[in-house]
This record gives sequence, structure tokens and C-alpha cells, in this order.
Amino acid sequence: MALEIERKFLVTDAAFKQKAIRKFHIRQGYLSRDADTVVRIRIVDTKSFLTIKTKNEGCRRNEFEYEIPYDDGIALLHFCKGMIIEKTRYIVPYEGNDWEIDEFSSSLEGIVIAEIELPSENAPFSKPSFIGDEVTGNPLYYNSNIHKLAKKHSTKLQ
Repeated sequence: MALEIERKFLVTDAAFKQKAIRKFHIRQGYLSRDADTVVRIRIVDTKSFLTIKTKNEGCRRNEFEYEIPYDDGIALLHFCKGMIIEKTRYIVPYEGNDWEIDEFSSSLEGIVIAEIELPSENAPFSKPSFIGDEVTGNPLYYNSNIHKLAKKHSTKLQ
């Protein structure tokens, strides 16, 4: 069992793009969005993953992720309920940690969220200048619920 400890933040400007060391395209959908468990299919460039995540307890939860054959991932996306999410993920190193910045597209364009995975809930970390308000624990900013923001948010970062 893998324990994920993750904090999420809104992003205030596009400065992260110049600092990114990698970026890749992600498409993902949800086979299940149960209150206690979500089951996700994710396509990252040319790889596919099946991920099961348990309910958040603060900034931590259990996460099980398995690479599956690419064609299986593509086929499973067709069984996903609701919106298929598309985003570009940027990896931005900052003071010993890697920040994952997700810039959503399509009907979620304008939503940009930063995540940092930590070794413990109280681990100290520094925030880059483009990091804004924390949204950890706010269910609207879980990827499994982010489709609810599609009509509420439509501004682009400058």
C-alpha cells in the first residue's frame, strides 16, 4: 500500500513554464467516483495507468497505481463516467522538491493547480513565487470533481 501525502495550491501566474524541466500531456477519466474510493484511468503521453485512491484524510490518502497496456487504457477511457480531463503537467524543481503543475485544457481551460508530494504531513517546504492559495482538502479541486469548476472558472494566466 502506498501512502500519498500531497498538498495542493492555486497558481497565480505562468512563471512556472520557464522553470519547468519536463512537461507531458495527460488524459484521464474515472470509472468510479465513490465518496470513499475513486478509480482512475490515466494516459500519460504513450503510457496508461490504472489508479485507485481512497478518501482523503487531510492531505493524505492511500494510492495504488499500476501501469497497464496502452491500448487497454485507451479502451477503458470509453467506459469512464463524466468528463475526460485533459491537461499538461509541468515538473518544476524548487528548493529540493518537485512541484507538479497541472494546466487544464478544453472546458477547464484557465484552471492551473500545483501539487507537492511530501514525505510526511508536517514536512517543511518552500513555495515558489507563483504559488497562491492552498486548496488541499477542498473537494472541488480533486481531479475527480474538477469538472464541477468548468463553468465557474474561465480566466487564463498571464
